[in-house]
This record gives sequence, C-alpha cells and structure tokens, in this order.
Amino acid sequence: MNGPNFPVVGRLVALFILLAPVLNAQTPAPSRQAGADNEYQTGAILWTQSSAEYRALAYQTFLLARLRLAQSLQTGNARSRNRTQRRAAVIVDADETVLDNSRFQAELLLRGLPYTAQVWSDWCQRAEAGAVPGAVDFLNYARDRGVSVFYITNRRPADKAGTVANLQKLGFPNVSNDTVMVRDDGASPSKESRRQKVAARYRIALLVGDNLNDFNDDFSGKSMTERANQVDRERAEFGVRYIVVPNPMYGDWEGAVYENKSGLTDEQKRALRHQALKGF
Repeated sequence: MNGPNFPVVGRLVALFILLAPVLNAQTPAPSRQAGADNEYQTGAILWTQSSAEYRALAYQTFLLARLRLAQSLQTGNARSRNRTQRRAAVIVDADETVLDNSRFQAELLLRGLPYTAQVWSDWCQRAEAGAVPGAVDFLNYARDRGVSVFYITNRRPADKAGTVANLQKLGFPNVSNDTVMVRDDGASPSKESRRQKVAARYRIALLVGDNLNDFNDDFSGKSMTERANQVDRERAEFGVRYIVVPNPMYGDWEGAVYENKSGLTDEQKRALRHQALKGF
C-alpha cells in the first residue's frame, strides 16, 4: 500500500487532534458574548458588592442624613412658632441612592452585554434591586417624624409599576404613584420641574442622591473641571442640605470623562478614560 496502514478510527483521532486548537479558537465561551467593552467596570462593581468599606460609607451617609434632618426639623419648628410652616419633605433619587442595582451591572459585565434601554427596563420591571445599606432605616426615621418622602427618578413610565413594587417590597415608606416621580417619555433628564412641584407644597429639608444632577441643574452637561469648580462654589450645601451616596459604577461623572459626547466607540471611550488619568 502507498500510505501508512492506519485503521479508520485512528485516522479520525489524528484529524481531531490536529483541528482541536482551531476549533477551540473559533468557539466563544458560552457564558460571555463578544461586543461590549465593560471589563473596566469590574473594580467598581466588585467594590460596591464586596467591600465592607462601601457598606460603612453608606451607613455613614445615611447617619449624616438623619442628623441633618433632625437639625432641619428643629430649626423649622422654631420658625413655625410665630407663623405657619409648610410640612418638611425629603427628596431621594432611586438608583444607587436607595436601590442597589449592582447585580444588573454585574450581569452585563459577566455576559459581555452592552447597556441598552430595553435591558434596563426589563431589569426595572423585575423589581429585584436591593436596598442601599441604611436607606430604609433613614427614610422610615423621616416618615416617623412627619416628613414626606418623594422618590424622583429618571426611570420611565413603563418602569413605574416595577419601581413602586420594588420599593414597597424592601420596606421603603410613603411609596405610591404620587410620591414616585418618573421621567416622562420624551422629556429632558432634568429633575428640576419635579423638584419644583414638591417645593410648591413642601419645605425641602434634604436632597439625597448619587449624582450631582440629583440636587440641581448647575452640573448638567459640564466638563470634569467645570463640575469640580461648581462643587467648590456650592460646597456649603454638601453634607448639610445635599447628601451624596457613593456610586463608582456609572453616572454623569463618566459622561464628563467622555466630554459629554454620544455615539463614541469603545476605543474612543477607552482613550478618553486613559487621557483623564493623572499620573506622576
């Protein structure tokens, strides 16, 4: 015969051994999809989910909020002795302020999926976000002292029922269709008009959020430097009337890194992130 006298089975085994590296290289891992460059968020999500420091900071934040609210109520009661005083209110953001969505962020990363409005809406309607440590206790403290609570969020009307259900399931107080104020479809992301609706009827004692735009519109659409300078101008408000909850996972701070531009590629975003870093 003109060739090695291998049995048929032996020849198939040899062929498989030769092709195995090629097949493995062309077959993606089943648990992760290609296309989303979100690996850079790993540290931020891990810190939020795993570090005791995050829990400590959250408890610390809401303890400060409780102290400031008590002071505000005391001052308001003193002023109301000689005139009618409007009822006090606290305004809180929802996501990463009282609701912990780190599982959603982790799922996108683990599966290699990009953020889209639809996957976010699906998550909101599942009503499975956790509570930020200390948030439930603080808002129940406010409720027990006659303070109204309003949840002003940029979730959309389609997600409102799921949001209400999620908040109620976690034990947050004063949760209703009236107190959960979502962003109307087609409306600006600004929360100012909704804040003004509350201010027309209540004395806003505190605003609590993870994003500077949760307090006012002074920070909207500005660069990293401009946002920092604006914080310096308003520094007397932070820790007094404005209470910031830590959120390293996402926010308008990241938009500022991307120069507030939309439609950037993953490569362009990566370059801007590196450009924003300050070494020695």
